[in-house]
Amino acid sequence: MARDKIHDAVKNALVKDGWLITHDPYTIQYEDVTVHVDLAAQKLFAAEKEGRKIAVEIKSFLNRSGIRDFEQALGQYVLYDMYIEEVEPNRDLYLAVSNFAYQEIFSRKGVQFAVKKGRLKIIVVNLSAEEVETWIND
Repeated sequence: MARDKIHDAVKNALVKDGWLITHDPYTIQYEDVTVHVDLAAQKLFAAEKEGRKIAVEIKSFLNRSGIRDFEQALGQYVLYDMYIEEVEPNRDLYLAVSNFAYQEIFSRKGVQFAVKKGRLKIIVVNLSAEEVETWIND
């Protein structure tokens, strides 16, 4: 399984944000299908024993067509989200993207519409600082 070009920067940003990386990658087995989400992480809070769990699919959006990349990312997100809902409903799925990709692609009205309708949760990462800039639909 090939890692996305921004994988390490996103992973480092999550760690800086207080997340413990628990899986790299996170394997989901549903019936006769196995898929691999890029990361899984957990954040413990003082009042909780379990904490909050997330799975993170990382996308660079480096191809010539950002919309084509978005189509693929959206399809993957929807599929993974369905499986996670069945096998580990207490884990939230996020799509991690660079701040550049977010500004260039996710600012389009048609993409915003799909994000809203698809209920995508997004992590926007500043790659050079390796820091989480924004959690969207968190």
